[in-house]
Amino acid sequence: MMKISYLVLGPFMTNTYIAWDEETKKAVIIDPSFGPEHIWQAVLKLGIVPEKILLTHAHVDHIAGLNFLREKYPDAKVYMNEKDRPLLTSASLNLSNMMAEPVLCNEPDVYVKDGDHITEGGMDFQVLETPGHTPGGISFYEEKEGIVFTGDALFQSSIGRTDFPGGSMTVLVNSIREKLFALPDDVHVLSGHGEPTAIGVEKRNNPFLTGV
Repeated sequence: MMKISYLVLGPFMTNTYIAWDEETKKAVIIDPSFGPEHIWQAVLKLGIVPEKILLTHAHVDHIAGLNFLREKYPDAKVYMNEKDRPLLTSASLNLSNMMAEPVLCNEPDVYVKDGDHITEGGMDFQVLETPGHTPGGISFYEEKEGIVFTGDALFQSSIGRTDFPGGSMTVLVNSIREKLFALPDDVHVLSGHGEPTAIGVEKRNNPFLTGV
């Protein structure tokens, strides 16, 4: 069974998720944000082993802890979509040019695309390409558990900003309609910011998406 813990980190109140298989204690970390020492301490307290780091996209508040965790867990593989590759090495594209120091990261170990599966322990995350907030935005759907990690694509009663470089409102709304709203209504949505919600709730109530 998959267990999930999360931390709200950094100036943008970003949700960093830690998901692990209860039997094997193998874990994945999703979107390591600022203050990665808090993630490290949480992992130690839980007694789990990070095997993979998954990035929904490469804005600074979702990659700020990546370099630290790569040092702590050199065997953990990093996964993301290749269309966000330019953001890793550009402070202006990943928005860290607004911070005291730029955040620049090396390439991931694995580039994933729509329909790929990332497995660890008893967990199986299907990759859904959900661009629009960034060109390479992706979500991770764990069908057995009925959970989707949407990054900054879909929030409770909101959607991701599209006024950053590479953003597109049309692309984002289409992504949500075609990929996320195709999931069952009872699937839990764990977003990059804010509180959990569900697909059906957002279909009915999200003011940006009602009727799409």
